[in-house]
This record gives sequence, C-alpha cells and structure tokens, in this order.
Amino acid sequence: MAKVLVPLADGFEEIEAVTVVDVLRRGGVEVVTAAIAGDLEVKGAHGMVMRADRKFSEAQGDDYEVIVLPGGGEGTQNLKNCEALIERLRRQKDEGRLNAAICAAPLVLVEAGVVEPGIHVTCYPTVSVEMDRAVAQVPVIADRDIVTGQAPGAAMLFALVLLKELAGERVANKVARGLVTDVLE
Repeated sequence: MAKVLVPLADGFEEIEAVTVVDVLRRGGVEVVTAAIAGDLEVKGAHGMVMRADRKFSEAQGDDYEVIVLPGGGEGTQNLKNCEALIERLRRQKDEGRLNAAICAAPLVLVEAGVVEPGIHVTCYPTVSVEMDRAVAQVPVIADRDIVTGQAPGAAMLFALVLLKELAGERVANKVARGLVTDVLE
C-alpha cells in the first residue's frame, strides 16, 4: 500500500488538506497527517481545527511515496520556515520519490530546491510572481517527480491526479465515479 505524508502548519488551506486526505484514503492509500508545530491540533486558514495523526518530528523519518503540501498563505509561510521539512523534501527528491504542493505551497518546493529547471508547475495566481520560473495557469500539473495544483478549486482534481499516480487510473476513476465527479475525464 502506498504511504503519503501531509504536513500541516497553522494557516493551512482546509479544503486542500482534507480533500487530499479523503480522496487518497478512499483509494486505499495510507495517509499520515503530521503537525509541524508541537501540538497535534492545527488551526486552518478559516478557523477549522484539524487533529494531526502524528507530530512531524515523529513522522519525518518514515518512507513516503509522496509528500503533499496544502497551501494557504500563513500555512505556506509556516511550512517554508520549517527547516526539518525543507530537508525532508530534499531527501524525498534524492530518493526519487514525489513531492506535491497546491495553491501557495509550490513556493515551499522551490525554497527546498526540489523543482529542477524545466519542470512545469502551477500555483495560486498571485503567488506566481514569487516563483523563480514561468508558471502555467492550469488546475494541475504532474511533471516528473513534482505534482502541483493551482488553488482550492482544483483540490479535487489535484487529489485524484495524486491517486492516479499512486494507485493507477482504474482506482482513481473508481473513486471519482463514487464521488460523482468527472474531473479526470
């Protein structure tokens, strides 16, 4: 079974985190949510509180097929400020595994230096000026070992693309049909 890490920092975009966790778990993927700060309870950008499965310090040593970063302005800044996360993203890349981010969080991947030249990415439109590269204005891009999503509205497609990468097209389509969405078609 594939295993995914979703780090959560105060100010995370709730729809992006919850959608990824929900869709991947529906597809049979083991998802570990990990709180960046000391407390397991993490407050989202819109006041929702989510209880993480583990602390990041406890979860970072495990192997994951994908590390998925939800966005949100404050959440992204808090992720960027976590040196242990930056190092873990680099290790993920060095091991040839996927890194993924949505909304403002692709900035964290750039900060970590894991987005090689020539890899196509997307991100939240106003964040694109902070990126060190051209940014496509499309909902989701999967390019080599990087998957990026544009914004909260792309969260379902982003999650289904990740599921397709991890469990295959058949499983992703089955989950999409169960959710009564045709975003993969």
